Amino acid sequence: MKIVLGTLKDKGEELSAFLEARVGTKAELSGDSLEMDGDALRSGVNTRRVKTYIKRFLFMKGVRKDYRVFVEGDELTLQEQEREEEEEETKKEEKERAKEEVKEEEKVQEPKEEVKEEQVEEPKKEEERAVEPKKEEKRAKKQKAEAKKEGKKAASKPKAKKPAAKKKKKPKESED
Repeated sequence: MKIVLGTLKDKGEELSAFLEARVGTKAELSGDSLEMDGDALRSGVNTRRVKTYIKRFLFMKGVRKDYRVFVEGDELTLQEQEREEEEEETKKEEKERAKEEVKEEEKVQEPKEEVKEEQVEEPKKEEERAVEPKKEEKRAKKQKAEAKKEGKKAASKPKAKKPAAKKKKKPKESED
Protein backbone atom coordinates (compact mmCIF):
# COMPACT_ATOMS: atom_id res chain seq x y z
CA MET A 1 0.00 0.00 0.00
CA LYS A 2 1.37 3.41 -0.95
CA ILE A 3 0.41 6.81 0.49
CA VAL A 4 1.46 9.83 -1.59
CA LEU A 5 1.84 12.76 0.82
CA GLY A 6 2.35 15.62 -1.62
CA THR A 7 2.79 18.89 0.30
CA LEU A 8 2.29 17.11 3.64
CA LYS A 9 5.67 15.35 3.44
CA ASP A 10 7.00 17.35 6.44
CA LYS A 11 4.50 15.47 8.67
CA GLY A 12 5.34 12.05 7.19
CA GLU A 13 7.09 10.80 10.35
CA GLU A 14 4.11 11.73 12.55
CA LEU A 15 1.65 10.11 10.13
CA SER A 16 3.77 6.96 10.03
CA ALA A 17 3.73 6.68 13.84
CA PHE A 18 -0.01 7.43 13.92
CA LEU A 19 -0.81 4.74 11.37
CA GLU A 20 1.51 2.16 12.96
CA ALA A 21 -0.62 2.03 16.12
CA ARG A 22 -3.82 1.53 14.11
CA VAL A 23 -2.71 -0.60 11.17
CA GLY A 24 -0.18 -2.86 12.87
CA THR A 25 2.86 -2.20 10.68
CA LYS A 26 5.35 0.62 10.33
CA ALA A 27 5.22 2.66 7.15
CA GLU A 28 8.53 3.49 5.49
CA LEU A 29 9.03 7.10 4.46
CA SER A 30 10.65 7.53 1.05
CA GLY A 31 10.63 11.00 -0.47
CA ASP A 32 7.08 12.30 -0.58
CA SER A 33 5.35 8.96 0.06
CA LEU A 34 4.82 6.30 2.72
CA GLU A 35 4.93 2.62 1.83
CA MET A 36 3.45 -0.21 3.89
CA ASP A 37 3.64 -3.93 3.33
CA GLY A 38 0.10 -5.09 2.51
CA ASP A 39 0.71 -8.59 3.94
CA ALA A 40 1.73 -7.23 7.35
CA LEU A 41 -1.48 -5.22 7.81
CA ARG A 42 -3.93 -6.36 10.45
CA SER A 43 -6.86 -8.34 9.18
CA GLY A 44 -9.81 -6.16 8.23
CA VAL A 45 -7.65 -3.13 7.46
CA ASN A 46 -8.18 -2.03 3.88
CA THR A 47 -7.46 1.16 1.95
CA ARG A 48 -10.78 2.72 2.94
CA ARG A 49 -9.99 2.19 6.62
CA VAL A 50 -6.52 3.71 6.16
CA LYS A 51 -8.14 6.67 4.42
CA THR A 52 -10.31 7.21 7.51
CA TYR A 53 -7.24 7.07 9.74
CA ILE A 54 -5.45 9.63 7.57
CA LYS A 55 -8.45 11.97 7.70
CA ARG A 56 -8.49 11.63 11.49
CA PHE A 57 -4.78 12.48 11.60
CA LEU A 58 -5.36 15.56 9.44
CA PHE A 59 -8.19 16.67 11.73
CA MET A 60 -6.01 16.29 14.82
CA LYS A 61 -3.35 18.47 13.18
CA GLY A 62 -5.97 21.08 12.24
CA VAL A 63 -5.44 20.81 8.49
CA ARG A 64 -8.38 18.59 7.50
CA LYS A 65 -10.06 21.45 5.60
CA ASP A 66 -6.91 22.01 3.56
CA TYR A 67 -6.48 18.44 2.23
CA ARG A 68 -8.46 15.79 0.37
CA VAL A 69 -7.68 12.07 0.41
CA PHE A 70 -8.19 10.01 -2.76
CA VAL A 71 -8.13 6.20 -3.07
CA GLU A 72 -7.07 4.50 -6.28
CA GLY A 73 -6.57 0.77 -5.88
CA ASP A 74 -3.75 0.29 -3.34
CA GLU A 75 -2.63 3.91 -3.55
CA LEU A 76 -3.82 6.79 -1.36
CA THR A 77 -3.15 10.36 -2.43
CA LEU A 78 -3.22 13.43 -0.20
CA GLN A 79 -3.97 16.52 -2.25
CA GLU A 80 -3.96 20.05 -0.94
CA GLN A 81 -7.04 22.04 -1.86
CA GLU A 82 -6.52 25.22 -3.82
CA ARG A 83 -6.44 28.31 -1.65
CA GLU A 84 -7.76 30.63 -4.35
CA GLU A 85 -11.22 29.07 -4.24
CA GLU A 86 -11.34 29.39 -0.46
CA GLU A 87 -10.14 32.98 -0.60
CA GLU A 88 -12.81 33.85 -3.15
CA GLU A 89 -15.47 32.24 -0.97
CA THR A 90 -14.33 34.18 2.09
CA LYS A 91 -14.34 37.43 0.10
CA LYS A 92 -17.91 36.73 -1.07
CA GLU A 93 -18.99 35.99 2.50
CA GLU A 94 -17.40 39.24 3.74
CA LYS A 95 -19.21 41.23 1.04
CA GLU A 96 -22.53 39.61 1.95
CA ARG A 97 -21.97 40.37 5.63
CA ALA A 98 -21.17 44.00 4.81
CA LYS A 99 -24.39 44.28 2.78
CA GLU A 100 -26.40 42.79 5.65
CA GLU A 101 -24.84 45.21 8.13
CA VAL A 102 -25.75 48.16 5.90
CA LYS A 103 -29.34 46.91 5.64
CA GLU A 104 -29.56 46.50 9.43
CA GLU A 105 -28.23 50.02 9.97
CA GLU A 106 -30.87 51.40 7.60
CA LYS A 107 -33.60 49.52 9.47
CA VAL A 108 -32.39 50.91 12.79
CA GLN A 109 -32.30 54.48 11.46
CA GLU A 110 -35.84 54.41 9.98
CA PRO A 111 -37.71 53.95 13.30
CA LYS A 112 -35.76 56.85 14.84
CA GLU A 113 -37.12 59.16 12.14
CA GLU A 114 -40.67 57.97 12.83
CA VAL A 115 -40.28 58.72 16.52
CA LYS A 116 -39.24 62.27 15.70
CA GLU A 117 -42.40 62.72 13.63
CA GLU A 118 -44.57 61.46 16.50
CA GLN A 119 -42.98 63.93 18.90
CA VAL A 120 -43.86 66.83 16.60
CA GLU A 121 -47.61 66.11 16.93
CA GLU A 122 -49.85 69.05 17.69
CA PRO A 123 -50.51 69.60 21.39
CA LYS A 124 -53.91 68.40 22.59
CA LYS A 125 -56.72 70.87 22.87
CA GLU A 126 -57.98 71.86 26.30
CA GLU A 127 -61.35 70.17 25.68
CA GLU A 128 -59.66 66.82 24.98
CA ARG A 129 -57.64 67.12 28.16
CA ALA A 130 -60.79 67.76 30.17
CA VAL A 131 -62.54 64.68 28.67
CA GLU A 132 -59.77 62.25 29.63
CA PRO A 133 -60.14 62.60 33.43
CA LYS A 134 -63.89 62.01 33.10
CA LYS A 135 -63.27 58.75 31.26
CA GLU A 136 -60.86 57.63 33.96
CA GLU A 137 -63.45 58.39 36.67
CA LYS A 138 -66.07 56.29 34.86
CA ARG A 139 -63.64 53.38 34.56
CA ALA A 140 -62.81 53.54 38.25
CA LYS A 141 -66.53 53.52 39.17
CA LYS A 142 -67.19 50.48 36.99
CA GLN A 143 -64.29 48.60 38.57
CA LYS A 144 -65.58 49.37 42.07
CA ALA A 145 -69.10 48.22 41.16
CA GLU A 146 -67.78 44.98 39.69
CA ALA A 147 -65.70 44.36 42.81
CA LYS A 148 -68.77 44.83 45.03
CA LYS A 149 -70.84 42.40 42.93
CA GLU A 150 -68.12 39.79 43.09
CA GLY A 151 -67.86 40.21 46.85
CA LYS A 152 -71.63 39.70 47.29
CA LYS A 153 -71.61 36.67 45.01
CA ALA A 154 -68.80 35.09 46.98
CA ALA A 155 -70.64 35.68 50.28
CA SER A 156 -73.97 34.42 48.97
CA LYS A 157 -72.59 31.16 47.61
CA PRO A 158 -73.44 28.21 49.85
CA LYS A 159 -70.62 26.20 51.24
CA ALA A 160 -69.75 23.02 49.44
CA LYS A 161 -71.43 19.92 50.83
CA LYS A 162 -69.35 17.25 52.39
CA PRO A 163 -69.23 14.05 50.43
CA ALA A 164 -71.51 11.37 51.78
CA ALA A 165 -69.87 8.51 53.58
CA LYS A 166 -69.58 5.36 51.55
CA LYS A 167 -71.87 2.55 52.56
CA LYS A 168 -70.23 -0.66 53.50
CA LYS A 169 -71.40 -3.65 51.59
CA LYS A 170 -72.51 -6.53 53.69
CA PRO A 171 -71.26 -9.90 52.64
CA LYS A 172 -74.00 -12.08 51.21
CA GLU A 173 -75.03 -14.92 53.36
CA SER A 174 -74.88 -18.21 51.65
CA GLU A 175 -77.85 -20.48 51.94
CA ASP A 176 -76.83 -23.93 53.12
